[in-house]
Amino acid sequence: MDRLLSVVVSVYNEEAVLERFYKETHPVLMSLGWDYELVFVDDGSRDKSLFILKGLAEKDPRVKVVSFSRNFGHEAAMIAGIDSCVGDGIVCMDADLQHPPRCLPGIVEKFEEGYEVINMVRTSNESAGWFKNLASSGFYKVINVLSDVKFESNASDFFAVSRKVAQVLKRNYREKVRFLRGYVQNVGFPRTTLEYEAGPRAAGESKYSLRKLFQFSVNTIVCFSNLPLKLGIYAGIMAALLGIIVMVYTVLTRGGAPSGYATIVVLICFMFAILFVIVGIIGEYIAILFTELKDRPIYIVEETVNMTKGTDFHTECR
Repeated sequence: MDRLLSVVVSVYNEEAVLERFYKETHPVLMSLGWDYELVFVDDGSRDKSLFILKGLAEKDPRVKVVSFSRNFGHEAAMIAGIDSCVGDGIVCMDADLQHPPRCLPGIVEKFEEGYEVINMVRTSNESAGWFKNLASSGFYKVINVLSDVKFESNASDFFAVSRKVAQVLKRNYREKVRFLRGYVQNVGFPRTTLEYEAGPRAAGESKYSLRKLFQFSVNTIVCFSNLPLKLGIYAGIMAALLGIIVMVYTVLTRGGAPSGYATIVVLICFMFAILFVIVGIIGEYIAILFTELKDRPIYIVEETVNMTKGTDFHTECR
């Protein structure tokens, strides 16, 4: 066992499933032929998740725990896990068992074949419901149209990277507003995909509400595309064309201004709607710039358990 696999598991109020997750994951990890570390990142859970994780860490020294001072979000938890890992390969997954532990042997095989980035692509997720599945599919189509980076459709937060890629993520991709699975697909290096079928949630409910998913989608588009900022140019061209059409109509009818109050009201409302949308888009970009300029830490670690000596969190805990 000369190679080490690091498995990063983000945890937020998952007390009902943590022991089951460990029981299902542990035998799979033992069968891989690699040594392993199981790094749980507690994202400010309000239930007994941290207590359970500490109990698992006492029984198994390969179980390691990073606990945040408060809830910083799923993306921050994954980044903290990657920051703390020392493995030759790193796998990020959730604790709810929708990311099946049985996929780990296939991931290790891809590492052994020389791949540096392994994207896990969902073939189905019945527990999410038709609306979320449709929205997810639509999101990837939109972002692929808007962005120069082309993303794998239905890629998830279940992915794996080599130590080399992890070092790039640690040093260079440190935005406060981020899309980690997008960064993983953007770094280059030999890349492959594996398909999996998302299982039902072992317990609890999804932590992403529709409002959070919408905001997450907006942040992602803003982070990876400048095209929305150019809508002002396109809207101006469209307004000019409409003006020309109205002018031509006025000349041809020889009746002065177009008759009808409704026509004028519709045009004014339409133009103001475009204007406010553009102002809103500019506001989103300014908000992200403001967040980045404040340069607050992505996460703050309150305590750790069984962590390797020398693990460095100073970049996020200054």
